[in-house]
Amino acid sequence: MKTIKLLALAALLTVAAGTARPAGRDIYPDPAQAKADLAAALKTAAQTHKRILLDFGGNWCGDCQVLDLYFHDPRNRPILEANFVLVHINIGHMDANTDIAETYQIPLKRGVPALAVLSEKGTLLYSQKSGEFESMRNLESTALTTFLVQWKPTREGCSAVMVNC
Repeated sequence: MKTIKLLALAALLTVAAGTARPAGRDIYPDPAQAKADLAAALKTAAQTHKRILLDFGGNWCGDCQVLDLYFHDPRNRPILEANFVLVHINIGHMDANTDIAETYQIPLKRGVPALAVLSEKGTLLYSQKSGEFESMRNLESTALTTFLVQWKPTREGCSAVMVNC
């Protein structure tokens, strides 16, 4: 009986470990994938009438890891999924995809993570120029909530605070 309990506990721990979001996991895909991911996001955004949220950062960046946790926060995830197509742009060690950052007016020298918001047609609506989220570890998840609500598309008959509108 003791062996069965130990095996059940081991199985439960294995399942729990498989579903947990491990700290330090790779969020940003290989830098070479950025242009294809951006092209796919532009297509999806046009079809779904969502905005594109570009997240510039690197897997080495602790503040980028925190931002990703905040993206998955129960308050933020529904706003993000209903209104944005999220694209993680890997900037390597500030030496990759600098052309994309420049195109969307992201000054990497200010630090990462850095965000840009594009319309469903790919027009730049906002770019983070002052390193607003560069110290994400010192901000609350509500800072991202405020940002997402501010930049989500407005639809006729909707108020700014409605999540799925």
